[in-house]
Amino acid sequence: MNPMAIAIEAAERGLVPDALLRLAIRRLCGRRLGEARSTNDRTSRDGSFADSMISGPIAPAPAAANQQHYELPAEFFAAVLGPRLKYSCCYWDEASTTLEQAEDAALEVTCARAQIADGQDILELGCGWGSLTLWIAERYTGARVTAVSNSAAQRRNIEAAAQRRGIENVRVITADMNDFEPAVAQPGSHTFDRVVSVEMFEHMRNYQALLARIASWLRPGGKLFVHHFCHDQLAYPFETNGSANWMGRHFFTGGIMPSADLLGRFNDDLGVVGRWTWNGQHYRRTAEAWLANLDAHRGDVLRVFERVDSRAEARRWLNRWRMFFLAVAELFGYRGGEEWYVSHCLMAPQAAGEPCPH
Repeated sequence: MNPMAIAIEAAERGLVPDALLRLAIRRLCGRRLGEARSTNDRTSRDGSFADSMISGPIAPAPAAANQQHYELPAEFFAAVLGPRLKYSCCYWDEASTTLEQAEDAALEVTCARAQIADGQDILELGCGWGSLTLWIAERYTGARVTAVSNSAAQRRNIEAAAQRRGIENVRVITADMNDFEPAVAQPGSHTFDRVVSVEMFEHMRNYQALLARIASWLRPGGKLFVHHFCHDQLAYPFETNGSANWMGRHFFTGGIMPSADLLGRFNDDLGVVGRWTWNGQHYRRTAEAWLANLDAHRGDVLRVFERVDSRAEARRWLNRWRMFFLAVAELFGYRGGEEWYVSHCLMAPQAAGEPCPH
């Protein structure tokens, strides 16, 4: 067993202090940047990665995404996320001092940038635990929201939440993005004024095919809004082999880290008409809040994990989730949040062929 594997085994057993884990994560971030930037010049490197994306399926590993995140018991996410169960970056504006406030601020900004309005038909792709879908449905009561998740557990929880709150303008569909077609899943209503997606594109690979499909689902004047995390310059896949690729193996199999302008490289059908960014510190603070919740509810989380695995594996998975939240915090906090951060892109058919604005 090599030194990296020994260190990871110790960390998964809870034997490594957080300060050392954070230091190791920061060093891995620096090493990744150094290796990526020394491989080739940026133009050829990014162009090669973008070219490789169009040769495969839209979603390369939907089953792995479910196993690693979405089919975990809902009680786990209720324990560690905020009250709206927003499993994505929150927005810590000057008025946000709690995770609940940061969730609300993020949802409000997202709706504004997506140009959500009453009376629209809205499709959310990769709806998670329903934070944005339910927010829109509650505040735009004349809108009709179709939410798509790869997870049956998420669909059941969103439907239950909607029923508890008396929300009737939401429909939730369980579907694999490789096969999803609104006309089949929801006969009679298969075009939309807005398509929105929050941290789903990182699990996708063939952007060209996906954007072509989304363009065909938009009504005249319709737009797509995408929230994705990114690196400022680099686009790369999460690998699974080797000790250093712990994140890809346990939490992000089949996923990618987009570059800030990656979406703009696939502009045959939709082009970027608006772009905004959130400094990585917003995600750092979000992950730190999740970690604090996990530690505060350690006993509850262990009991949840013990229902689906042995006691020893439950403790290992609790430590893995701690390591995951630490990794997210340190990655997005690296160099003041200017390397890895969040990008918001508004895309429209009439902009096809135009470069991504900065």
